[in-house]
Amino acid sequence: MRRRRAGGSPLAMSGVGTASSCRRRRQQLGGALLLVLVALAAGVLGGAEGKAHNYEDALQKSLLYFEAQRSGRLPHSQRVTWRHHSGLTDGLEQGVDLVGGYYDAGDHVKFGLPMAFTVTMLSWSLIEYGGDVAAAGELGHALEAVKWGTDYFIKAHTQPDELWAEVGDGDTDHYCWQRPEDMTTSRQAYKVDRDHPGSDVAGETAAAMAAASIVFRNANPHYAHLLLHHAQQLFEFADKYRGKYDSSIAEVKSYYASVSGYKDELLWAALWLHRATGRAEYLDYVVDNADSFGGTGWAINEFSWDVKYAGVQILATRLLLRGEHAARHRSTLERYRAKAERYVCACLGRNADANVERSPGGMLYIRQWNNMQYVTSAAFLLSAYSDYLAEAGVGAVSCGEGAVAAAEVFALARAQVDYVLGTNPRGVSYLVGYGPKYPNRVHHRAASIVPYKHSKEFIGCTQGFDHWFGRRSSNPNVLVGAIVGGPDRRDRFRDNRENYMQTEACTYNTAPMVGMFAKLHRMARQEREQGPTPAAAEV
Repeated sequence: MRRRRAGGSPLAMSGVGTASSCRRRRQQLGGALLLVLVALAAGVLGGAEGKAHNYEDALQKSLLYFEAQRSGRLPHSQRVTWRHHSGLTDGLEQGVDLVGGYYDAGDHVKFGLPMAFTVTMLSWSLIEYGGDVAAAGELGHALEAVKWGTDYFIKAHTQPDELWAEVGDGDTDHYCWQRPEDMTTSRQAYKVDRDHPGSDVAGETAAAMAAASIVFRNANPHYAHLLLHHAQQLFEFADKYRGKYDSSIAEVKSYYASVSGYKDELLWAALWLHRATGRAEYLDYVVDNADSFGGTGWAINEFSWDVKYAGVQILATRLLLRGEHAARHRSTLERYRAKAERYVCACLGRNADANVERSPGGMLYIRQWNNMQYVTSAAFLLSAYSDYLAEAGVGAVSCGEGAVAAAEVFALARAQVDYVLGTNPRGVSYLVGYGPKYPNRVHHRAASIVPYKHSKEFIGCTQGFDHWFGRRSSNPNVLVGAIVGGPDRRDRFRDNRENYMQTEACTYNTAPMVGMFAKLHRMARQEREQGPTPAAAEV
């Protein structure tokens, strides 16, 4: 069961080509336009039978998933009742309290880098679409999801220059198939500090806490201030003591290696700190390091827990479009915008070369392992970018094959969300628990074994493999709200617990969708009340 999470990839400068891992099959203009026309004609896109999607239901379910992934002592308000307390001695051997946080996927290691990215994306969802989440009655649950992560980060940041970046060991963890309540695997904790730097994990955690501070600014000002204080300290630590965290923590290399390095996280964190504080020094940092850190050099066709460049470029473009910059920043921000639009155009299939591959059913395809993470993150970036364009009164994106209407950008984002929900050749919802047909054999230890509350009898390390892992039947617990790895480049999907590349879900798959489901629920409600409106007006 030893495996590496897909996400990082070799990179290449845009001057001589984009990321070498990104698929280079050029999309034909006709195919791209057809997808958009289908999206626009459908109004509220539906499933395989044309039934309108229930985005409110999808939103509610997506937030339930984070409760299923909780580690630590669960609160009385816990809604996922087949889970129970776990990891209650995390950090004890090291003399620190590391109880809490999230399990990233179907196992029980707490990996700091993807956990932080999950919280950043949850927070960004609420920053952009918090009003829509509140209107759907889910703001309280969304804030709880963010806070469950940030409470853990506060514990893990034990000194200004010290961050605990992992609890558990992937190798021993994957040797066992147990419920988290029965864990017998190593709970060794690993940290980064001055002598063992980890600028990528510290930078991403700084970004998460800065973004979360914006989320809590009105609801809990004291907590927001505390988060911002930690974020600033972590950024200073990440910048002053530079290095990749997988060079300091060897145990993470087989699972969440930082292939892209740490420079994207430093730019990413600085932009979130600028948004949280408005302090010019953070924008100066992003501008002054634009070339040396690759911010205006890399053109990457993916956005993930490892590779942040597309997110950096879109956030920088937002500042340009809003005029929130000094005169000396403008030329550099224009170069950030050029790279942001190259990413957008690659997703649209409208660059002259190096576009993102599209499956026959219209799904954006980056790579075989957990491709849905790239679909959901792309959908969010495209939606946010279309909003920024609309706010600035900009009607088009400049692509290699000519100008593309901004409405087309959002149409693609919406089409990707609907693909996840079942508008695909198989008619399968890859959001577990949503719709009539979804994966039933998710690669997830807790979901695949009898609930602890029904049977407190201890299940040993290999006993789970013997009695539960190989069963052909559906999981006894439905992992509601999880978005699994999803289909291959030909829209093929095999619902098998052993097929972890397709059936394992991760927290960062679902996080960007919280905002998307909320926005689309608001739009669907408006369409029901007012009738369909042109996509340009919807954005």
